[in-house]
Amino acid sequence: MKNILVTGGLGFIGSNLIDLLISKKFKVINLDKITYSSNFYNTKEYSSNKNYKFIKCDLNNKKKLNTIIFKYKPIGIFNLAAETHVDRSIDDPKNFINSNILGVYNLLEVFKKYSKINKSRLVHISTDEVYGDILKGRSDEKFSYKPSSPYAASKAASDHLVYSYVRTYHIPALVTNCSNNYGPNQHPEKLIPKLIYNILNNKNLPIYGNGKNSREWIYVKDHCEALFKVFKNGKIGEFYNIGSNKNLNNLEICKALIKIAKNTIKIGTNVKIKFVKDRPGHDVRYALNSNKILKKLKWKTKINFENGLKKTFLWYLDNKNYYKSISKKDIIKRLGIK
Repeated sequence: MKNILVTGGLGFIGSNLIDLLISKKFKVINLDKITYSSNFYNTKEYSSNKNYKFIKCDLNNKKKLNTIIFKYKPIGIFNLAAETHVDRSIDDPKNFINSNILGVYNLLEVFKKYSKINKSRLVHISTDEVYGDILKGRSDEKFSYKPSSPYAASKAASDHLVYSYVRTYHIPALVTNCSNNYGPNQHPEKLIPKLIYNILNNKNLPIYGNGKNSREWIYVKDHCEALFKVFKNGKIGEFYNIGSNKNLNNLEICKALIKIAKNTIKIGTNVKIKFVKDRPGHDVRYALNSNKILKKLKWKTKINFENGLKKTFLWYLDNKNYYKSISKKDIIKRLGIK
């Protein structure tokens, strides 16, 4: 059985990816430094599986990282370890620099040595936010990077760093840029699980600004299938956009969730949309052109947004203990209003 290493596997996308990899009969080593957004609830379904192993490790601990990689000899590494919340990056950019740039640097340095003597691939997972505002059309892989937040800038820097190691040191690495994910295991600092939490707890539904900020939404399990396609068949040194081609603004998301909730449970009288002060530097629209992965790797989304959003709502409804596993202040406290 072949080993695959996933960094940040206690998080949202990482834990869903591990679930997929185990189902494909890989042994998965999960490295996570355990931050506020790490959650062992996310891995409880396979935590005792013989093909899963968790190791606490910060990517900035280069010595430990080196020992782990050379010990387990993974045929692939998926790097999802990152600080990802834009609002937090506005309040405290330093953590994003440390994790998203310095951490990636350490991983690249170890992988540079490792890949010279072991056949392996590194897939670095990034975001559509590196492209900044896309007011018209859709950004393909040749678009310039114009990040608007410290978070997006740190991810942009890490993407460039990975590519520079491909060009200079010929490491076998690829980069993916994905649109907004939603689905099971997502921390409620993000829009959809935050709104679901508030619906289930009879609270107002906070929407930034006028609610017209548009995002492209993809169900997390579709994203994970795309990541596996890139790992198996992607071309070294290439960037791959991963998106659904489905854009909705925050107000539309909120109304769709209210509709699903009303058809599923009795909602409280406080469940109403409330517009709040906007985030500084808030991008108006992200939209990806994903034709490359559709054509080159024959990947496409399987779950449409309406079905995915209903599945997501039902998961949180059936997993109320998930919310209990998270510090309440990390759910309800407003960040990023400097």
